[in-house]
Amino acid sequence: MPSLIKDLSHPAALPDPTSAVHVVQTHISIVFVGDDYVYKVKKPVDFGFLDFTTLEKRRHFCERELKLNRRLSKQVYLDVLPVRFKENRFSMTDTSGDIVEYAVRMKRIPDERLMKSVFDRKEITREHLYGIASVLSKFHSTAARSSEIDDFGQPEMFRVNTDENFEQVKKYVGLTVEKEAFAALRMWTDDFYDTNRALFLQRIREGRIRDCHGDLHMEHICIMEGYPIIDCIEFNNRFRYSDTLADIAFLVMDLEYWGDAEAAGIFWKSYKDMAGEGNVEHLLTFYKVYRAFVRGKVIGFQVDDDRIGKREKDEAVRRAARYFRLAASYIR
Repeated sequence: MPSLIKDLSHPAALPDPTSAVHVVQTHISIVFVGDDYVYKVKKPVDFGFLDFTTLEKRRHFCERELKLNRRLSKQVYLDVLPVRFKENRFSMTDTSGDIVEYAVRMKRIPDERLMKSVFDRKEITREHLYGIASVLSKFHSTAARSSEIDDFGQPEMFRVNTDENFEQVKKYVGLTVEKEAFAALRMWTDDFYDTNRALFLQRIREGRIRDCHGDLHMEHICIMEGYPIIDCIEFNNRFRYSDTLADIAFLVMDLEYWGDAEAAGIFWKSYKDMAGEGNVEHLLTFYKVYRAFVRGKVIGFQVDDDRIGKREKDEAVRRAARYFRLAASYIR
């Protein structure tokens, strides 16, 4: 991977003209950012909930990423391109040589138009929140539904997600999450399943279990015409097949994480009215706990990533701990 990163950081190695290339890494991807286009390569990692360990799997999930994300951002997601290795260098411009990776090509969204950037400038308006709520309520009302997808609304099926979360976070107790908070969150979550089974089943009957986005936070929403929403979960259906409320809870939680309970409230009320939701705040809280815990878990994984430095790891610990504290605050 280091050689691939070095080679694809040269503008000449990319298929579209660019004056420079900026590299951004997540726990699962390497993103090469040019002037007008972005190219995302998947890392050969296996976290249990995703498996990108073979080239064929990485190709498959690049194609899934393209198809699924075009539901909410067709104008952004363009195609899947091969990365070739020839004469000891990686390139996306060569037409011969061995295909060693695949990359999803996207139009670059200006950083200043991402919802998080607009939020940081204190420029998020009611109109923006209404617009996002409108896009999502329409998306959820038309998103795929089937008996297979409905099954993921069963409490026993969703519990697979939360049980997995607690199991995967165990090793980070005392580092990213306090021991007492971890135990309290686990007990509260187990009790919620025991006392609210009928609520889960009601959501299935109402047709609220859909093929959703799955990763709906501010860094994936664009404040521009049409409010395109990027980066849905492509690598595991059970994170995307869910109650529409679980999707919305992520953005509500994210706004609260960044300290704007008022905006979270405006967004939630707008979506609730547009989607015809009833008195579901109790279930919304459950999903906000889940989303905050997931965010803390995923950010915390960076502690074990040898590809990033100590400063980035320390920042990951700080951010993850803050998400876990938010999760704990919801159950108090």
